[in-house]
Amino acid sequence: TKYPDCKVDKPYRIGNGRCTGGEYNTEACGWGGGDCIEFNTKYPDCKIDEPSRIGDGRCDGGDENTEECGWDGGDCTELNAKYPDCKVDYPSSIGNGRCT
Repeated sequence: TKYPDCKVDKPYRIGNGRCTGGEYNTEACGWGGGDCIEFNTKYPDCKIDEPSRIGDGRCDGGDENTEECGWDGGDCTELNAKYPDCKVDYPSSIGNGRCT
């Protein structure tokens, strides 16, 4: 195999075009088979399990909505400016027309 020291449960995620975090985004796994190189360059201190959620057009909140992760790759910038003290689990639900 291309990454003999990469010990993951789902090796098909390596080099599939989508950055998978955690144990996949390691040197032993070739930074996800190259899938995570751009993410790691843009957000070197952003350590999350699902890097593909960064900059996907949806403000995810939590660990994604941090300075290290670029405020979810910019997805949470508007929300943070509008509601700077709002800390909720699902910020994308704010203003969606439904009271949850």
